[in-house]
Amino acid sequence: MTEPRMRLRQKGQQFPQNELAGFLLAFGDEADPLPETIRCLDEIVTDYIIESCHAAAATAHHARRAKIKLDDFKFMLRRDNSKLGRVSEMLETDKELKRKRRAFDTDEGKVATEAEAEGVGAAGAGGDKEKDGGKEDAEGGKKKKKRKMKKGGKKNGGEGENVV
Repeated sequence: MTEPRMRLRQKGQQFPQNELAGFLLAFGDEADPLPETIRCLDEIVTDYIIESCHAAAATAHHARRAKIKLDDFKFMLRRDNSKLGRVSEMLETDKELKRKRRAFDTDEGKVATEAEAEGVGAAGAGGDKEKDGGKEDAEGGKKKKKRKMKKGGKKNGGEGENVV
C-alpha cells in the first residue's frame, strides 16, 4: 500500500531493544537474539503500524472525516478475526477498568463526605482532628487535602504555592 504523504522515516530503532528481545524470546527465539533480527523486527513492526494508520486514515477520509476514530481501526481489521477479537477484548477491559475506577473514586468520596456531615470521627462526637495540615479519619490514618489546579497545569499561577 502506498502512503498518501511520503515522509522521511526516523533513522534507527523505534522500539526499545530489550522489549523486542523479550517478544522474540516469548515466541521461541534464543535468550540473546542477533542484533540484525531485532532491527528486522523493529522495521516490520514500525511498517505495520504506519500502514495501519494510513489505512485507518483512508477509511476516515472515505467517510468524509478529518479525524481518525477507533472504528476506523476496527474497520481496517475487519478481515483479521484474531486481531479484531484481541482489540475488542482490550477495549472492553479498558472500559471495565475505567468504570471500576470511577465507581471506586465516587464511592470513596461519598463515604468521606457522609462521615464529615454526620460529624463522626476519631474523637467521637467532637469530629475530625486537624493535625499537620491533614485530617485524621476514624481509623487514625491521615487524609491528604485536595489541591486546586489552575488552567495550564501550574499550581496557583505558576508560583509553586498550593491552594487549599
